[in-house]
Amino acid sequence: MKPASADEYLAALPREKREVLERIRETVHAIAPDVEDGFGYGMPGFKLGGKGLLWYAAWKNHYSLYPLTEAMEAVLPKNGRYENNDKGTIRFPAGGAFPFDLVEQLVKARVAEVKGG
Repeated sequence: MKPASADEYLAALPREKREVLERIRETVHAIAPDVEDGFGYGMPGFKLGGKGLLWYAAWKNHYSLYPLTEAMEAVLPKNGRYENNDKGTIRFPAGGAFPFDLVEQLVKARVAEVKGG
């Protein structure tokens, strides 16, 4: 059965992946306390001021954030370590240290974009 909420989605994940996504969730709430949890496109996400802010997911070999906007791309390291594509996604490899500092910068850029637009 497919999850119907962020909590159901997170509960169905293995512990390690759930912990990463829960920390992403906490980061978003810390940066934008007025953000609303949501669920769409089969994954957890957030709305800010009624607008879609960000979606996040765990996959077999990576974690993803959607959408990858121009404002967010501007803070991505140019070393190509994190895969992004023309579908507006950024992928972080599973395993090893997760770049929570970078995610914080990406979220701040996206919040500023949504609040300014």
